[in-house]
Amino acid sequence: MRYVDFPSTGWSVSVLSLGCWALGGQWGQLDRSTIEATLDRAVDAGINLFDTADGYGLGASEEAIGRFFAGRRHQFLISTKAGYWAMRQGHRLAYTSPLHVQLCCDASLHRLRTDYIDLYHCHLACPTPAETEVFLTAFAGLKAAGKIRAFAISTDDPGSARTFNRDGQCAAVQLDYSMVNRAAEKNLLPWCAKNRIGTLIRGPLAQGLLTGKFTAQTVFTDQVRESWNTGEGRTRFLARLAGVEKLRQLAAGRPLAAYALRALLEQPGVTTLIPGAKSPAQLNDQLAALDLEWTAADTAVMRG
Repeated sequence: MRYVDFPSTGWSVSVLSLGCWALGGQWGQLDRSTIEATLDRAVDAGINLFDTADGYGLGASEEAIGRFFAGRRHQFLISTKAGYWAMRQGHRLAYTSPLHVQLCCDASLHRLRTDYIDLYHCHLACPTPAETEVFLTAFAGLKAAGKIRAFAISTDDPGSARTFNRDGQCAAVQLDYSMVNRAAEKNLLPWCAKNRIGTLIRGPLAQGLLTGKFTAQTVFTDQVRESWNTGEGRTRFLARLAGVEKLRQLAAGRPLAAYALRALLEQPGVTTLIPGAKSPAQLNDQLAALDLEWTAADTAVMRG
């Protein structure tokens, strides 16, 4: 495993971390033994940052992490979020007071079986000015109380990121970035690098597309990707499939998922990738990015 300094925190972070959305069951149900085997493999590989959220399976992902790391939590970095609770179920909470965020934090601490969170995110992608004030006020109070060590925002909107860093206290931005979605290269990644803000790259495999396993005939049944079967979701899916094939040609026989991840690790402004995995086998496919044959010519193509 390779480690990098996480800007402004003093943390040493694995360049491949683990996104734990799948542990909440929204990408297909997982039994406890599979969840624990996947987390075991991550630890064995040297992964030390685990990213989750209260909304992933209505707390199920946080609970799985809490069980697994009980008694050794201090050895790892835990990142979680507030703002998305029950949104997929049509019952979004209204964050109109810092107390709402503080209560969500307390609930996450309980599920995670810990008394502090390393990195706590606003999960609202484009919070209103009022919501921004609520979260920033809450984060300040939670830091003062020792319940969180640093705060972040999960967003692809440069304006929202700038607002959260207005006092220079935002430690990280979690953003969507992959070789079939490179919009972050124009604004957000350079801004984060300039301001010494860490980046957690979500969707680095484009929600599974860059594994190369899907075709135009694929029908999705999980809660997250079922929208890819019809309408605008289908149109976007088919367009990105074409991008997958272009990347496969560049990979020139190398494993596509590993190539797609390694390409991101070579990009300026990237701190750590947080692909999700539903099994040790999937995680092994991702870890292969670290040992992939890579040349200066590959970097030139990716940055061109």
